[in-house]
Amino acid sequence: MEPDIGTRYEVPRTAEFLRTGGYTRVALQFPDEMLKDAAAVARALRQELASGGGAVRVFVMADTAYNSCCVDEVGASHIDAQCVVHYGHACMSPTSNLPAFFVFGKAPLDVHACACSMLECSRKSNKHILVLYGLEYAYALVDLRRTFEEACKSDSCNPEVQYADVLCSVMSPSSNTTEENDGHGDLSVNSDLAALNNRCSIECSSSTHKYSLGGVTWNISVQEKMEDYLIFWIGQDDSAFANIVLTFNQCEIVRYDAIENQLSTDVSHLMKVLRRRYYLVEKAKDANIVGILVGTLGVAGYLHIIEQMKELIKAAGKKSYTLVMGRPNSAKLANFPECEVFVYVSCAQTALLDSKDFLAPVITPFEAVLAFSRGREWTGEYLLDFKDLITSEKQEVASATEEARFSFIKGAYMEDSHAQAEDMEQSETSLALAEVTEKALSIQNQNNDAILYQGGAISSIDYLKARSYRGLTGEYEGPTPDSILVGRTGRAAGYNDEKT
Repeated sequence: MEPDIGTRYEVPRTAEFLRTGGYTRVALQFPDEMLKDAAAVARALRQELASGGGAVRVFVMADTAYNSCCVDEVGASHIDAQCVVHYGHACMSPTSNLPAFFVFGKAPLDVHACACSMLECSRKSNKHILVLYGLEYAYALVDLRRTFEEACKSDSCNPEVQYADVLCSVMSPSSNTTEENDGHGDLSVNSDLAALNNRCSIECSSSTHKYSLGGVTWNISVQEKMEDYLIFWIGQDDSAFANIVLTFNQCEIVRYDAIENQLSTDVSHLMKVLRRRYYLVEKAKDANIVGILVGTLGVAGYLHIIEQMKELIKAAGKKSYTLVMGRPNSAKLANFPECEVFVYVSCAQTALLDSKDFLAPVITPFEAVLAFSRGREWTGEYLLDFKDLITSEKQEVASATEEARFSFIKGAYMEDSHAQAEDMEQSETSLALAEVTEKALSIQNQNNDAILYQGGAISSIDYLKARSYRGLTGEYEGPTPDSILVGRTGRAAGYNDEKT
């Protein structure tokens, strides 16, 4: 076994987990950037397992159907795997059927430079510091804490710093935050720091708020708010960082770039993203036909949130269609031009799909709740994890007598169509195409200062009927075609009837 491979990919720890669980069919899931090491890791893992006895079959998975940060339970089920070993960046979304073991990797981090940057932030701000990080830097937290404390002693200062802990390194579908902690100290990603944080959580459980986001967890006192902390993020400007910034958009946030070894305080580009998301919410309110994009088949609760979205859309008087297409792109979504907006159900770190190149906007389930719930206003709170939205409450159907709402996109009042009436019409006419709808009604009010619009296609059938081209059909109204003729024979380079 190559020493570098064994250390970087934690082969001994992985083998111990597999032996303890008694797994004989194991799927190794690699992201694209780690795929070059997949064969070496699989070989090293087989050698490590063989030394302990027992036959274990190891399979390598790549090119996941959805997102590499999620555990690919669908791909693992194709080989009847009993568990999945997930390598690289992970969103830590709970699994549905299979246990998962996470190897986050060990990205290089200059601990001394990072500690100096933290000390610099503590001098400039009078807030407590909360250290959050990408999971690939979790291995260095103990050294970072020790180095920072030494730097504080030499500088004669004592800033209050709290370090987030890794949520778990082992996940099972029955208990989604299970952590291997059976006396083997090396099974914990950060055992020293975890022990300290766990003690604090137990002692102060009745007086703390627990937060969990992006695979890390931390506690703060009930007398404090997140706005009282300066968030110090260690990692890249990626989806995990965007999740932190958008969720805690009222907090002061700085980012330590571990590659460039420098601090960055500019998060304005992500604030622009937040403003654009608000625009998409307003645009979604005007949609009559909504497509629900299934962006995961493994995250626990995805079926529940899809059903909840269907009920929400129906209660708002709109029509929904559920679409499963793997990773969405502009070409795939262009096949559904009747959908005026799409709701993307996926894990928290891939929920923000940039839809600038798409024909219709793509929003998150949280944004759908804002758009399709009458009277709901955006308070600045932002959620990316759909588990926080799951509810057992029945959605109230919109009343047909509700007054028109003002559309900020069209600059006019609009009445929402009601899918219940449309469903009744479809049941009466069976599968026959409805008559041309596009029933636009323009009513000028007495003050001539606003226009009421009602109409537009309210289902895909209406949309298809209103199109000038409807694809190939069995009905042909043109002149009778000629009788069948025999075509040319031979090859294109020289047909039989051509002279040489």
